[in-house]
Amino acid sequence: MVQRILEPGQIESLDPSAIPRIRLPERASFFSTRAARLRTLANGNPIGGYLRLMASLAEAQQQVLAKFEAAMPDADAIARAQQTSMPLLPALMPQRDPAWRDVLQRVLDRIEAAGAVSPALGKVLDGLRLASAAQLDAQADAILSQRFNEVDPATAPFIVAALQVVWCDLASRLDLRDIPYLDTPGACPVCGAQPVASVVRIGGPYQGYRYLQCGLCGTETHMVRVKCSNCDSTKGIAYHGVEGGNEALKAESCDECHTYRKIGYLERDVDIEPLADDLASLTLDLLMNEAGYRRSAPNPLLWPEATSDR
Repeated sequence: MVQRILEPGQIESLDPSAIPRIRLPERASFFSTRAARLRTLANGNPIGGYLRLMASLAEAQQQVLAKFEAAMPDADAIARAQQTSMPLLPALMPQRDPAWRDVLQRVLDRIEAAGAVSPALGKVLDGLRLASAAQLDAQADAILSQRFNEVDPATAPFIVAALQVVWCDLASRLDLRDIPYLDTPGACPVCGAQPVASVVRIGGPYQGYRYLQCGLCGTETHMVRVKCSNCDSTKGIAYHGVEGGNEALKAESCDECHTYRKIGYLERDVDIEPLADDLASLTLDLLMNEAGYRRSAPNPLLWPEATSDR
């Protein structure tokens, strides 16, 4: 008799009661959903103008994504990632697909075509168009490595937007069975980037489960609730909100590593979009900073100034 050994992904596929480990981004609507949420959250928000700009950026991303496909990993790359428990499509790699720079130019074209480009924004976009390939790649590396002192906060959201299009495209076309298991808490098993926030989902097999949304490729990875997504601790976890604010969004803090990451509850607000709601809730960030906690990771569309000690 020959005994068949099942891999973890195969075991999950045979168990109808298993918690879905991964939710891949919905290619047809991922960025347009974010854009709509940003526009809604902009109303009456202290940074409403910036949120509307980021909504236009997300719309541009969706338009570019519709006509873009990057090269997928081959069988050898998939096998290596699974054997070494490393991200399948690491964003930090020596030979990043140069197609991302072309995507950046297309995104900038869409932003300009949408109109209402202020002189200050026009200067930022012109600077990106004139930057060399080496300069753009250096900025991408600094952003993905979170080397804050090397990141230009003005251009970073647009560079991130191009990278997001490429990695969202790749993630949306993956086979769930090919995605490896990682040993690093919070890191995305697809691209290795940090999550921007988490969301407790509703409906079907996802009901009541918490997922971390990657700030780069948009992949969501299941993580048990009341557990720090930064250091994996289950001690000293607390939840904070703004008095009179949105009850569907909280900051989950950890007293072990003194960090926090926001968490949204779809049962309280079905329109929660992790990155958008995180970006629009700066008041909650201020309260957490005053309480002595720091963010686990920045929002990809809003970067601290180079002088920050974060």
